[in-house]
Order: sequence, then C-alpha cells, then structure tokens
Amino acid sequence: MNMKNNRRDFLRMSGLTGLGVVAHFLPAYAGSVEELDQIRQQAEQAPPKQRFNMSGYAAPKLETVRIGFVGIGNRGYGAVERMTRIEGVQIKALCDLRPERVALAQKLVEASGHHPALYSGGPEVWKKLCERDDLDLIYILTPWALHTPIAVFSMNHGKHVCVEVPAAKSIAEAWQLVEASERTKKHCMMTENCCYDMSEMLTLNMARQGFFGEIVHCEGAYIHNLQELMFSKEHFYQMWELEEAYKRKGNLYPTHGLGPLCQLLNINRGDKMEYVVSMSSNDFITGPLAEKLAATDAFYKPYVGRHFNGTMNTSMIRTAHGKTIMVQFDVSSPRPYSRIQLVSGTKGVGLKYPEPARYARGHEWLSAAEYKELEEKYMPPLIKKIGGAAKGIGDHGGMDFIMDWRTIDCLRNGLPLDQNVYDAALWSAVAPLSVWSVANRSNSIDVPDFTAGAWKSNQPIDISMEKGGDTKIL
Repeated sequence: MNMKNNRRDFLRMSGLTGLGVVAHFLPAYAGSVEELDQIRQQAEQAPPKQRFNMSGYAAPKLETVRIGFVGIGNRGYGAVERMTRIEGVQIKALCDLRPERVALAQKLVEASGHHPALYSGGPEVWKKLCERDDLDLIYILTPWALHTPIAVFSMNHGKHVCVEVPAAKSIAEAWQLVEASERTKKHCMMTENCCYDMSEMLTLNMARQGFFGEIVHCEGAYIHNLQELMFSKEHFYQMWELEEAYKRKGNLYPTHGLGPLCQLLNINRGDKMEYVVSMSSNDFITGPLAEKLAATDAFYKPYVGRHFNGTMNTSMIRTAHGKTIMVQFDVSSPRPYSRIQLVSGTKGVGLKYPEPARYARGHEWLSAAEYKELEEKYMPPLIKKIGGAAKGIGDHGGMDFIMDWRTIDCLRNGLPLDQNVYDAALWSAVAPLSVWSVANRSNSIDVPDFTAGAWKSNQPIDISMEKGGDTKIL
C-alpha cells in the first residue's frame, strides 16, 4: 500500500473524513453531508481512460463562426456586443428566460447587420437553440447551475462551447464536460477572461522566456466587494448569487486568480495539482447586512438567519512537481479589488496588485524605466496586435475582447484554443474541493487528474501567434 492510501486510511479511521466529521464541524452547511462525501469519493477515484486528448487539438477551420448566445444578463449583453466587432462572426440566435433581455440584444445585433432567431419564456427553451443545425458555437452566460447542463447538451448536438466561469459546480459535472468534449471532439472553453489581461499576458511571456527562472510559488485571488450587487433586486436574476453564497462554504469562485497562474505553472501541460487544503473564516458581513436590510425592507427577511459563506477563504494547492499555489476568495470585505497575481521564481518575482505591476530580480523592485524596458522586450504578439484597439471595446480594460477575438481567430484558422476542457474542469473543481476541505477542518483532499495522465506530455499553451492573427476588428 502506497503512502497516499495510508494517508486516506488514517483519515478515515481517525474520523477526519466522511459523514460524521461534517455534522460536527459545519452544522450550518446548507447541503447534505452525503453530497460532501461524494466530493471526496469522486476526487479519489481513478480517472477513466482518456477517450481522445483535447489538449492541443485543432478542430477543422470555420471561415464563419455562427454563434448562439444563451443568457443575456449582465455578462451576456456585453459578450453579444463584443462579437459584433469581430470579422467572420454571424450571431444567429439569442436566448434568455426574459423576453425583454432578448429584445434588448436583438436591437443591438440587428444594428450591426445580424438577424438572429429569438428564444425566451421557458426554462428549457435554450434546448431549441442548441438543437439548431446552423450553429457552430454556443456561448453560455447563465447562472452557474446551468453552465454544465447547457455545455454538455450543446456538445452532444455538435457545437463548440464557450462557457462562463465556473464551468462546473461539482466534480461530477467537471467529468461530464471532459467526457462530452473528448467524445464529440468539440471544444469546451471556459471564458476565463483574466488570462487575457495585458499584465497577465506579459508575465506569462516573461515566464516562457525564463525571466523568473523556475517558478516555485504563486498567489492569486478574487477579492472584490460585491455586497451591493449581491443584495440588489435587479442585478443578479432572482438573487441567484446570494443563494450560491448560502448553499456552500469555500472558495466558490477561484478561476480569476487561479487560471493565469495555472498557465504560468504549465498545469495540465507538464505538471498537475496533487491536493488542496482550504480554510474559511466565519461570515462577519453578509449575514449582518441581510439583517440590516430586512429591518426596513421585508423583501430581505428570508435571508435573515442564514449562515452565508465565510468572509475570507484561503486555499492552498500543491503540485506534482512540488510547486505551491495560494488562492483567496472574498466578496464582502471593504478591501480594494485584487487578484494578487504573485509569481515567485528562483531568479525573479512579479506582483500585479496593488497596481501598477512590479517585477524584481533582487531585493528591490525594478524602476519605472526598467519596467518600460521589460514591456518592450516581453510584451506578447497578441497584445501588440490588438491590445490597443481592445481597450476601447467592452469592459475590464479590453481583456474580454482580447479573449473573444483570440477564440474566434483560433476557430477560423483551425488552431488549438488557449483553454481546453481540462482547464475548465480543473479550475472549476477547486471550488467543490475547497468546500469539502472547509467542512472537514481544512484537511487535504486529492485533486482529480482530468487529463488521465496526459499532463506529462501535453505541451504548454502557445502565445507566439506564429499562425493565425488575421481576423479583423470591425
């Protein structure tokens, strides 16, 4: 019996895993203890044999990418707008539960020369859109619970998929995405826009060219006070994000901080995550705010007395090659926005937040002039080509548009996508794994290998743009 099995057996015999410990350590957990035990079982099971390796896979070229959008809420409308600015795109269908959101997007795209079919009204009307035979790509921007069901249904009906973060809420859903993508040979890209932030792209190219030496530790986060939006009656449809903060306790939204770090460390492409440890504070803000609002508005009374997710979650990940990653989650405290983005190597260090980004190769940060030299030397071709134009299109300083343009350009040129289904599954899986660890007094839990061993030979993502890059901005 190997050391890993010894560790598992010890934890079971000690009562540090399974059903009983959850009832003791987390009585306020909104889900069932059986669900938590399923997370552990799914994490520890051997991965199924890989049907087809989607890492590095290039689907046949699509001269025109015909897109259907499902979900036209806060993120959805922006995605529709961005796609009207990219050559070789036809917006063929729009879908949302609310007819008024479809009508709003329809007005936008028809002004750009697109004439989409419209779907709205019923909770499963999206299936009719996905069943169409004149679509190549389904872009999913719904609440989290629908991400995997729509993505799997779309791939099963012959469509590539772009799906908002997180792509899956459970380990089982993550495996569903992998199985469907491998079987259908359809791309399933989680639209992790932070991988396309100009600073993150610069840091990635610096890492590729050895500036940091061997990267040994990284830190990322999603620290963003969303309380006003979470308690808004209009922003999140049916208060769905506030509901998510009640159902589970852990790092519920890891991918913004984690995704760029995984690319830096070549996770799924030369290294893999081994196990996760996660710890959460109590909730000191969300619950008290619900009580305060309910005192003057009866609408908020159902939220009084609920045990919401902790104010701060800190998760630690160790990789097969002995690297470590810290990722934090905090959407309630009055801290300035930060994704941290710390990269620590044997030769150099990079830190994005607080902005502006800084780099060092010694005990002092480089000067502004030296930073400018780094930008000129290491700025990747993708940013040089469209970074300036992207700043004026969409939100988040242009990274959303860079992501969409790059995805369409890859599809039109028959190139592999920067993010594949294994990234979508793994980065999303950190959330349920953290939920289990928090519930089990921060004990470690294994991370599934969604590549089924292919990580050992998969190649790092290519940001050189030696091919493609010919798609125009309209």
